[in-house]
Amino acid sequence: MPKNKTHSGAKKRFRVTGSGKIMRQRANHVHKFHEKSPQHARRLASDVEVAPADTKAVKRLLGK
Repeated sequence: MPKNKTHSGAKKRFRVTGSGKIMRQRANHVHKFHEKSPQHARRLASDVEVAPADTKAVKRLLGK
């Protein structure tokens, strides 16, 4: 039986916490910060949990 390969794009975008939750970064927190207020940029900095509807698909991509 061959080994399963982790999806290269998924491993760059998602991480699994110690308790098993899948975290992702918020959209729009990459560049063009001169157009965003500091409060908005700080809000986008924190990671959030992946939506429950998407967790099964993301776990399959990560090989979990």
